[in-house]
Amino acid sequence: MCGTVEEGLTTDTISFVPESAIILTLASGFVAALLFGYVTHRLGLSPIVGYLLAGVIVGPNTPVLMADPHSAEQFADIGIILLMFGVGLQFHLDELLAVRRIAIPGAVTQSAIATVVGAIAAHIFGWTWPASIVFGLSLSVASTVVLVRVLSDRRQLHTPPGHIAVGWLVVQDVLTVIVLVLLPSLKDGLTPAVLATSIGLTVLKVAGLVAVAGFGGRRVIPAILDRIAATRSRELFTLTVLALAIGLAVGSAAVFGVSIALGAFLAGMVVGSSDYSLRAATDALPMRDAFAVLFFVSVGMLLRPSALLEQPAFILTALAIVLVANPAIALTFAWLLGYPIRTAVTLAVSLAQIGEFSFILITLGRDIGIVPAAAVDIVVATAIISITLNPLAFTAINPVDRWVARMRPAREIAEDGMEIGASSTLDPLSRAIVVGYGPTGRTVTRLLRENGVSPTVVDLNVDVVRQLRDEGQSAVYGDARHADTLIHAGLPHAGTLIVSGADTGSPEVIKGARGINPNVHIFVRGNYLRDVPPLRSAGAEEVFAGEGEVAMAMTEAVLRRLGATPDQIDRERARVRSELFSS
Repeated sequence: MCGTVEEGLTTDTISFVPESAIILTLASGFVAALLFGYVTHRLGLSPIVGYLLAGVIVGPNTPVLMADPHSAEQFADIGIILLMFGVGLQFHLDELLAVRRIAIPGAVTQSAIATVVGAIAAHIFGWTWPASIVFGLSLSVASTVVLVRVLSDRRQLHTPPGHIAVGWLVVQDVLTVIVLVLLPSLKDGLTPAVLATSIGLTVLKVAGLVAVAGFGGRRVIPAILDRIAATRSRELFTLTVLALAIGLAVGSAAVFGVSIALGAFLAGMVVGSSDYSLRAATDALPMRDAFAVLFFVSVGMLLRPSALLEQPAFILTALAIVLVANPAIALTFAWLLGYPIRTAVTLAVSLAQIGEFSFILITLGRDIGIVPAAAVDIVVATAIISITLNPLAFTAINPVDRWVARMRPAREIAEDGMEIGASSTLDPLSRAIVVGYGPTGRTVTRLLRENGVSPTVVDLNVDVVRQLRDEGQSAVYGDARHADTLIHAGLPHAGTLIVSGADTGSPEVIKGARGINPNVHIFVRGNYLRDVPPLRSAGAEEVFAGEGEVAMAMTEAVLRRLGATPDQIDRERARVRSELFSS
């Protein structure tokens, strides 16, 4: 940073332009997303709508801030990786195989029909058949990012309909990988030999990725995580999981030619097969939501507002395919297979949008000269409108379900064998959560079991958790400060929460527990008497501080030595407790 001002203007300024663009894009994207997201939330809309509008406002097509869309795209890629990695963490292979009966044939059928309908529509508007086919393909692929975000917001991601929808889109992702391999050949025409060779190579690549992921899930990655967890360093564990998520996703794309989203999903499934899945989801991925927001902002940046007026008929036709044809195909397919109407409707609504893979397909088609430049505007406009309407469409699920229930009063049986609407058989009085398995936790756990209460232990020592599981006891490896950990441990159905570790008892844990289960009885251990008021204010029913318990024990020992009667000792203990623990 030396030289004259003129030198600085000609050299230093130029060298800092990219950094300035990145900082401006990051700052303007987050600020605009916050403002518009808050406004749309207050209006009763999904914050996703606000994020998309924020992208339009700060993007290069409006004269406001003109943030750099290429920088936003890079941040969005990180968001896709982290989001899909998080989904893979909690989506196990058996769950994916459980929905193969509907996900595989359904995704193939829906994608094929939507491609044909979209191609015919584009050809009617005067496009060539190769361009029309690419356009139809871009309308047939739903956005995994949007699906996961909407299902998560509505707490339906880890339900039978949510598993089916995610499995459906995983199949679509695999199909998209094959299409991306074949697309460059479409320009010069596909011969049967080229088609068979390309598909065969792609299948071999995906099979190789699955094989490597399976081996890593059983051997390599658990060993790495064991070593890192043994250091007891939260920073190293977080760094390790992030490195695995991004490294495996990018490596899968580079070596096997799959999308980073599919690679990240499989990487998450690999880590999820270990004992560290819950901690990885809660500790190491707090930034995934922030980067997912930048994905929606980057989508908004792609829109040219004037495109809505240039080809309205074409955009409306594309919207009809995405919002009507795709859901109708999915709904019909699920209904024909005998799935409950609620599952069928949830699946249909989940597919009523397009996103990141549509952009990849149509952009590649434009770059290799198959589709016209206007195709990108049409697909982006369709994506933004469908993403905006998709969360609103979910509000129709309950009315439709109630209407069908009135038309068909007989109770339906869901995929998991449980009656829809059946109440839970879990008795809160017989369930308890114990956070921490030190001396206090072990004693409390034993007392609970001896009195007919089933305890679930939450601890950050993976060896303790494994030992408890080997003994047939319920145990969860994770941090109780994260709501997902307490939910996974069963707090929504528990009657008592006991925070037995002095270092785990915090107002944050208590408030989180109250938010999950307002009726749970909470007993907390603290270190000092000064910890009692904030813990009680946070919602703890009983607080036990080490200082106070030692004072009462010493009081009892001194009085007994002085010959006090049992009644005198009880009265003095009660007085000391009142003095020490009164808030």
